[in-house]
Amino acid sequence: MSSGVEPPTAPGPAPGPGQEQRPAVAEGEPKGREPVGTGLSAPEANRTPKKGDRAAAVAALRPRYADDFARGTDRFFEPPRADCPWCGSARLEERLRTTDLFQHKPGGFRLDRCRDCGHVFQNPRLSGEGLEFYYRDFYDGLGEKDMGGLFAGRRKRYVRRAESLRPFAEAPGNWLDVGTGHGHFCEAARSVFPGTLFDGLDLSAGVELAERAGRVTRGIRGGFVERVTELADGYDVVSMFHYLEHSTDPRGELRAARHALRPGGHLLIDVPDPESRFSRLLGRWWLPWLQPQHLHFVPVANLRKELSGLGFTVVAEEHAGPHDPVDLVGAVWLLLNAVAPPEDQPWLAQPPGRARRLLRTAIVLAGVPALLVTAALDHFLIRPLAGRRHLSNAYRVVARRD
Repeated sequence: MSSGVEPPTAPGPAPGPGQEQRPAVAEGEPKGREPVGTGLSAPEANRTPKKGDRAAAVAALRPRYADDFARGTDRFFEPPRADCPWCGSARLEERLRTTDLFQHKPGGFRLDRCRDCGHVFQNPRLSGEGLEFYYRDFYDGLGEKDMGGLFAGRRKRYVRRAESLRPFAEAPGNWLDVGTGHGHFCEAARSVFPGTLFDGLDLSAGVELAERAGRVTRGIRGGFVERVTELADGYDVVSMFHYLEHSTDPRGELRAARHALRPGGHLLIDVPDPESRFSRLLGRWWLPWLQPQHLHFVPVANLRKELSGLGFTVVAEEHAGPHDPVDLVGAVWLLLNAVAPPEDQPWLAQPPGRARRLLRTAIVLAGVPALLVTAALDHFLIRPLAGRRHLSNAYRVVARRD
């Protein structure tokens, strides 16, 4: 799923504020992780898998996951930290504890909140090995086809994102979409700005597929912070749509954006809003928490202050537009998915038997009325009110580099 969930991205002493270590893998939206473990070529990975094909792929992956568990899971986490990674305050409080409600991989996760600045962060945070493990087979591998189809089907939403820049830039020359995944946003945004050249950056091989498919002019594979030197002053627009929350170092990403932008260029950011009332009302069932992938949740006041300190002027702050109407229906789906026996996955010791498969089907079917009702409430009751402060599940900031 998407929405504040664009769904859902090395151990050592915890670094100080603004000096977070960056593991070998991190980042963004469908946002690309390295495709892992299916043994399929790109054309094969993009083919709709038959039931037997998927069963064979799951069976082939099971030994690798078994080896992961045999080596222990403590390595998936960095040491917990005692201070806020945003402001350095030691006044922390537990916000929630949860499990992997999406893939049902083993492990427990905690989010802490800073009582001084309001920053919410995963603590202890996933290590590089943990990021690789929990992203594996979500956006790529076994999950590639389903997630690719989901994001490809959100064209209208991507167009609205691009249109949010229109009041500030009539015809940008070059646009970099950071965490572009398979480039679906860039493809849609071209209809709004037909003369703009859209480049996409991502860690995964998906960005190379996006270039071959013509969805981006140039596909840049790698981390933004690591590649920014070659991109300096190269763009009129940089976008980060549901990307910062996946990063181990959101401040570093913002500095990189400033380097990549020309003076007068614009930065567009969409992120989940940790101050949303539904984040408290729904608790661990709030879809945008997306644990364990989302590492940082930045309140809008913190982001505005950081951008100002980097030499940006915030020209727009939106709450209604970025809102995704999935709060209630997403919570119901996560609850059904938690109650029902899991589907066959390679991290399970053995495939579920026929009785468990039938039970899962029965539970999901029984939940369909609740899904329909909550989807209607999301669209027709909550969505019209999303412009009010703290009712939206996401916010957007548009900032100009001075």
